[in-house]
Amino acid sequence: MAGLGDREKAGDREKTQDDAAPAEDGFGLSRDHIEAVRAALDDEEAARGAETARALVLRLHYADQADLVQSLPAEDRRALIGALKGAFNPEILPELDDYVRDEVIETLGYQDLAQALAELDSDDALYVVAQLAEGEQAAVLERLPTATRTLIEQGLSLPEYSAGRLMQRELVAVPAYWSVGETLDYLRSAPRLPEDFHEIYVVDPRHRPVGQLRLSTLLRSQRSIRLRDIMDAEMPPLSTTADQGEVARLFRDRNLMSAPVIDISGRLVGRITVDDVLDVIEEEAEDDMLRLAGVAEVDLYRAVVDTVKARASWLGVNLITAILASMVIGLFEATLQSIVALAVLMPIVASMGGNAGTQALTVAVRSLATKELTPSNAWRIIGKEFLVGILNGIVFAVLIGAIAWIWFDRPEIGLIIAAAMVINLAVAGLSGIVIPLALERMRIDPAIASAVFLTTITDVVGFFAFLGLASLFLMP
Repeated sequence: MAGLGDREKAGDREKTQDDAAPAEDGFGLSRDHIEAVRAALDDEEAARGAETARALVLRLHYADQADLVQSLPAEDRRALIGALKGAFNPEILPELDDYVRDEVIETLGYQDLAQALAELDSDDALYVVAQLAEGEQAAVLERLPTATRTLIEQGLSLPEYSAGRLMQRELVAVPAYWSVGETLDYLRSAPRLPEDFHEIYVVDPRHRPVGQLRLSTLLRSQRSIRLRDIMDAEMPPLSTTADQGEVARLFRDRNLMSAPVIDISGRLVGRITVDDVLDVIEEEAEDDMLRLAGVAEVDLYRAVVDTVKARASWLGVNLITAILASMVIGLFEATLQSIVALAVLMPIVASMGGNAGTQALTVAVRSLATKELTPSNAWRIIGKEFLVGILNGIVFAVLIGAIAWIWFDRPEIGLIIAAAMVINLAVAGLSGIVIPLALERMRIDPAIASAVFLTTITDVVGFFAFLGLASLFLMP
């Protein structure tokens, strides 16, 4: 007979499971749910805890399951994957951070991983395999069904970040001479169709796409009408080697839901859907942001030592540029010793220049990535940013000049810092647009190197202008 303590524990577990509700906004993962899973995994009776954790996880959408896996410590993560054996949702894998996915794959083993990949759409399976090391890829591929392995190997042979890596092989293609009735009958009786699709592709006898047809148009048309008469013949086919950034721009500019992908002979080999393009847009924006900060990738789940190694290189470059700026300050050592107020005000000029330059730089790098900044409009944008720098310099020069005058009761110091502010903000605005353009012309990624050059220029110019003017007009 169970004791009172046992009944209380059982009641607590039931209460925890019932209270593990979604987040307050109606979707997503709540903190209570995470804690309920952790409590289940910590249950002294391992089998019972695994069963409870499994039930809690299977209630979630696969994206929330992935968030849950990532939110757990490594030990609990392994325990949870073990508890999910036989019920692991393959859709979780593409949603995971690279480092967490490696841990999950290690826990699953190659055989279970291969079984999971066989259940995924071809594009998701290819993405997961592409993230593996070469030896791991071989171990997984040899365990896959022949058809799945062939598709993934074909995808791996295509350039990284290309349309061929994004596309799904699962699609619906029908000949142009079919009628609406024939097409509907085929869709109802075909044994293997994609799980989700909104368009069908119309092809010629050589399997080259000649148009596409939305299901809404198909359903509203009479059965006797031929597909060639109602299809959209202006769809833009994409090459398997097209850059994913170009793909994203095409979807954005033409408001596409999907687009066909053709091989070198023009044959239809796949389709790209808008959900994959959304991932590309987010990835490219994130990549630009990280590179501007001198970080190669999101390393939230990365080991400490690996994170230190990855970040140390750019910190070393920044150290060199900081030394250069300090050398400029050293040239005016006597001036600083004579007028202490200059040391107090000096960081203001450099800081304002750095911020102003970063504003222009961020806009320029993103505009280059989206192809909005081109050689045809570059000079106009350069002139605009230079003018913005001058005008902002004048505005803040008046403000800081007045503050310095009142603070130190010396109008000449206010005038000098005001002049230095105008000079540095003008140079910062100009540098923020010219540096990424110059790096782009030299085929160097502007997102990687621009920030280092910009910081150096704004610091050196700011210090030199302020201290140089002070030496010229204040020193006897």
